[in-house]
Amino acid sequence: MNKSKVWYVTGASQGLGLILVKKLLAGGYRVAATSRNVQKLKEGVGIYDTDRFLPIVADLSNEDCIDESVRQTLMAFGRIDVVVNNAGYGMAGTVEEISAEDIRKLFEVNVLAALNVVKRVLPVLREQRTGYIINIGSVAGFVGAPGWSYYSATKAALAAFTEVLALDVKEFGINVTVVEPSGFRTGFLTQGSLAYTESRIEGYQAVKDTMQRYLAADGKQAGDPDKAAEILIELAEKENPPLHLYLGQDAYKRASLKLTEMTAELETWKSYTTSADY
Repeated sequence: MNKSKVWYVTGASQGLGLILVKKLLAGGYRVAATSRNVQKLKEGVGIYDTDRFLPIVADLSNEDCIDESVRQTLMAFGRIDVVVNNAGYGMAGTVEEISAEDIRKLFEVNVLAALNVVKRVLPVLREQRTGYIINIGSVAGFVGAPGWSYYSATKAALAAFTEVLALDVKEFGINVTVVEPSGFRTGFLTQGSLAYTESRIEGYQAVKDTMQRYLAADGKQAGDPDKAAEILIELAEKENPPLHLYLGQDAYKRASLKLTEMTAELETWKSYTTSADY
């Protein structure tokens, strides 16, 4: 493995981001990591080599902050090899009961922040003629569950963006992957990471039942975040990493089932589909 690579990781003060940063530093890589709470990030990482670790306070909803974080990374390390858009959070509830302001904030963090990070680092990677962008999505962006409509929409948007981005930047030697995990023990379902609006409307039983099941699963998810972080590090060493990578057996099962169902539906309605042309 090329331990001279420079990693730039967003949302690094907790969950998968923090675990990834710690593994990278332990492995000898150079790492720039962003967080709104840089003190929490430093405490989470613990003892570190200041020559290889650059903690950066950054509000990713502010493009100037993103620009500054990239500038600091280049000043410290001279290059960026791997970008991990990890910052994000969950949101659950009914479509009717989540406020417009909360929806905007979710899209700002889960979608626009990642897009703006990519926009800022692309000139760097293009000039290098090499680089790797990993966007952390979710299986929910492909196979949603009741109550997760807005969150699923953000992750679907990120996946679609990644697919086209990969086509755009292939000629520059830049690889792109959207990683789409199922449930991992990262604290995702805790109060600090999940915006949950409990439904007070009669009905919506599928939403209520699903949320009870998800909340009860906190800390019991099948996904191992240590293994996920190790996989990300391994992906960065591949000459041709995948465009989509689902993580977790549940993610594999859900994605496989949907692909089968979509194929069947496509064929069932083929005559309508193909009859729409001149």
